[in-house]
Amino acid sequence: MDIRTIANLANVSIATVSRTINRVPTVNPKIAKRVWEVIEELDYFPNTQARALVSGRSWILGLIVSEITNPFFPELIQGFEDIAVEHGYEILVSSTNYDPKRMSHCIRRMLERKVDGVAVMTFGIEQPLLGQLAQRKVPLVFIDVGPDGPGINVLKVDYHRGIRQGVQHLAALGHRNIAFVRGPVGLHSAQSRLAAFSESLRECGITPDPAWIVPGDHTLEGGMAAMKQLLAGKNLPTAVMCSNDMTAIGVLHTLYRAGLRVPDDLSVIGFDDIHIAEVTIPPLTTVQMSRFELARAAVNALRACVETKGETPEKREYNIQTDLVVRESTGFPPGTMKQMKKKSRT
Repeated sequence: MDIRTIANLANVSIATVSRTINRVPTVNPKIAKRVWEVIEELDYFPNTQARALVSGRSWILGLIVSEITNPFFPELIQGFEDIAVEHGYEILVSSTNYDPKRMSHCIRRMLERKVDGVAVMTFGIEQPLLGQLAQRKVPLVFIDVGPDGPGINVLKVDYHRGIRQGVQHLAALGHRNIAFVRGPVGLHSAQSRLAAFSESLRECGITPDPAWIVPGDHTLEGGMAAMKQLLAGKNLPTAVMCSNDMTAIGVLHTLYRAGLRVPDDLSVIGFDDIHIAEVTIPPLTTVQMSRFELARAAVNALRACVETKGETPEKREYNIQTDLVVRESTGFPPGTMKQMKKKSRT
């Protein structure tokens, strides 16, 4: 008797059975009740310790993320869990809250639970911690950057592709004065997005203005503060590109409170394409980075290491694409329509 049998009899997915057993509160109560009825009828009890003794594995994959309040990460965690459960694994999630010092605590949790592998979707790991994992032959997956070594995998995100599309989209609309709200200074993905933005501006013949590169921290509040800083400047840009969607939503809020209309007075672009980006007012133009593809690549990379039966694979890289999703938060620069009407009359 196994979890697949329960899923078939309860007419639900394997992931739903796993979440029910693990008391995840997001499971529909009626569905959970049906699953528990099948479990009781079959007199099933998951014996994970026995399974671990037989296989020599914990059947647990670790996932370390930057935070869990940003909707991007719960969506990533959900995909990671769904794919892990499909292959018989549970997951252990830990958050650094953008604090590198918390990484040691996260790693300690992983080692205590004897996880089979760890996906690191936040700051890199310092060498002493990396040594502890290497000593125990724990496979690792990093996003963007990772140290060289056996059993280490890197998910390379092509930030430049999506951000170039965003800058080209704004330039095609006539924007030349484009600001950027950056992410946390110590976060490699945030630095990569800023670098891609600056390079894309130059490709379009636009010189980046340092006054329009403003600090942010990938939070709603950070986006609000960044837009207030831009509004207080001598010159206002006609468009703002943000390092993530939460920042962009904060920008939208500040513009609304200031009585400015998007995109009539100012265009806004985000990054990530979280679900609520579709329902902001106006719906947010953003760069899409698939959480599902990230999760699938991370789980598959860890499985490839775990299931080599003692062999240590070489470092591997997996490529993740990004693409612009155009919605309603971008438009022509202010005054463009009036100029077009004047030209049409002459």
